[in-house]
Amino acid sequence: MKTVLTFGVFDMLHIGHILLFQRARALGDRLVVAVQEDDVILKYKPDTRMVYTTAERCYMVGALKYVDEVMTYRDVDRDIVGIDFDIFAKGPDQCHAGFRRAVAWCEAHGKEVVVIPRTENISSTMLKEYTKYR
Repeated sequence: MKTVLTFGVFDMLHIGHILLFQRARALGDRLVVAVQEDDVILKYKPDTRMVYTTAERCYMVGALKYVDEVMTYRDVDRDIVGIDFDIFAKGPDQCHAGFRRAVAWCEAHGKEVVVIPRTENISSTMLKEYTKYR
């Protein structure tokens, strides 16, 4: 059984997230989604407006048919070490230092890394901007 793992914030759940989960799940038999903790997000982006709490985001992600398990995380490069998985699925924009270290760890430990393309013309940032003017 192959387990696929992906990480993200998933604050304003949208079609791009659903397609990410669908594509990631198709890579294996089981999909584990790690949702980042609120306090960590606000530490690095203090001006961000979170729409949902960590618990709410976990609930919504877990309700999707493609997702088999939801967990929370703080730092991708540290937390990935303690998770049992075979394939690390990530987006092309997930390239900050923590993700680079996580990819390096995967490569050093025989884990497959798959970059899943973004869905065009949709993002949580775009949705926040759109709703700001409504």
